[in-house]
Formats: sequence, C-alpha cells, structure tokens
Amino acid sequence: MNFAGTESAAYGPCLRTPRNRALTPVQQTLLIPLVARALGDALYPGHACDDAQAARLLDRLQVDGNTYLADRATVLNVLWRTRLIRAAAQAFFAEHAQAWGLNLGCGLSHYFQWLDAGHNTWVDADLSEVMSLRKPLLPAQPPRLRAATVDLQSADWWQRLRLPQRALAQPMFVLCEGVLMYFQPDEVRQVLQQLAQVLPSGSMLVLDTIARCGVGQAQWHASVGQTQAQFHWGIAQMQELTACHPRLQLRQSHSVAPSHGWMGVAMEAMWNPWGQSAPLYGLAELLVQ
Repeated sequence: MNFAGTESAAYGPCLRTPRNRALTPVQQTLLIPLVARALGDALYPGHACDDAQAARLLDRLQVDGNTYLADRATVLNVLWRTRLIRAAAQAFFAEHAQAWGLNLGCGLSHYFQWLDAGHNTWVDADLSEVMSLRKPLLPAQPPRLRAATVDLQSADWWQRLRLPQRALAQPMFVLCEGVLMYFQPDEVRQVLQQLAQVLPSGSMLVLDTIARCGVGQAQWHASVGQTQAQFHWGIAQMQELTACHPRLQLRQSHSVAPSHGWMGVAMEAMWNPWGQSAPLYGLAELLVQ
C-alpha cells in the first residue's frame, strides 16, 4: 500500500513484447519493482537490496527509471519486501539444500542471483507476453534456473508448469509477489487451494497483501495508478489466507508500516487501532502442513 498519498509520476511509453504486442495494464506494473531495485538503493541505503541485474535490464529497456522514483513510498515498499523475501528463501534453502523454488508472476525479477545455493533449482514463471519480454533481456541461464509460461487464472495452471517428480519429492519454496491483489477473490482462493493441495508438507508460500480498504483504489496509487491496473483483492484479517484450506498455516506476517517511520505507524494505527487486522501493506509467510 502506498503511504505517500496521490503523488504522481510521468511514465514512459507502453512496453511491448519482441513481437510488438503491448503488455496489459497489470503486466505493465512489472516496471515498478524493477525500477525500485535498480535505482532505489541510493534513496534508501538501509534497505538496499544490491540487485546486480535490475539496472542492466532497465538500461536495455531504455526506460527512464528516474520518473518512477517520485513514488518513494512504493520504492521503499519494494526494497523492504525484496529483502524479506530474500532472507526467507535463503533460510529455506539452507535447510532444504536441493529443494526447488517457484516464482509465480516473476515479471523481470531475478531472485536466483541471491538464492543460488549450489544444489537448489529455481523456476521463474509468468504469462507468455511477460516471458517473451524477459527471455532476450536476461543472460544465458544455468541449468538450475528454469523458465515456464503459466496463467494463474486458468484452471490447469499447475499442470502446465510441468514440474518433474523430483521437484515435489521435498518441500518447495513458492513466491507470489505483486500478483494476487490484481485477481478476483475467487481466483485468489483457487490459487491458494491449488497450492495447498499439491505442495509437499513443509513447503513455504510467500505472498504480499493489501488491506481490503485498498480494493478498487489503485487509481490513487502513485505508481500503479499510471498503468490503469486495478486492485481487486485485499484482506481484512490474516486468517483469510489460511481459511481456504486446512493445510495452510500462517508462519509469520510482516507490515511495512514501521519502515516508513512514525507516519507509517500512525497511519496503520488509524486503520488498525487494536492490532487485530491485516496490515495496509504486508508480506505473509505460509507453511503447508
């Protein structure tokens, strides 16, 4: 969630795939975390994520990333969640050295630069248009870094990943970042239920959430509002994430509010005075039992 009000930024031309097809509004949001990781470290050195790939990708896309930096609240949000995701995944792979990781809705992120532990495997997955854009931009991939085309809104999305049996022979790490808030609530439940049904016991699912009050309000978000994408899913209670399937357990939840100082804490306190609601913007770690 953006804590900076309705500050706007000037955005560049619409991104297109190598076949000259324009990305949809939701797909266009992939530039927001890319710019934050490429240029945000200088603004927030305490939250720096040292993304060696992001600046190179931004240059190859010929996007003026500085125009996105006006939305500093979102830049901080992205850096904050990136560091949390990286830490959670590194801890997971330290315990499960040969496990597989799956990034659903990867956009132009490159988490494997931090998560390659020598024996684990990582799969970046997104819609065909995004993967078409991604393929020529990223360097030659090592054998343990894979790519897949998947539409989470299709009924057979899990089968289309075509993961080998060895991937499911041990716990998996699954990331779904900057994706589900653009889905309808029923679609989110279906994704969570599918993952709960197929993932091995001990698997971890990490996803970001917005509060329900943000649904339908994307036009006021300084970055997302420029893409014409809309928020359709948010939560009022963290328990909503686990209510859809008995195998899901909330391991930990995080709120970005403290990273924004006293103003962020005060805003969240006004929304959630008794500390019993979901954060305005947060990250959830779910375990599959």
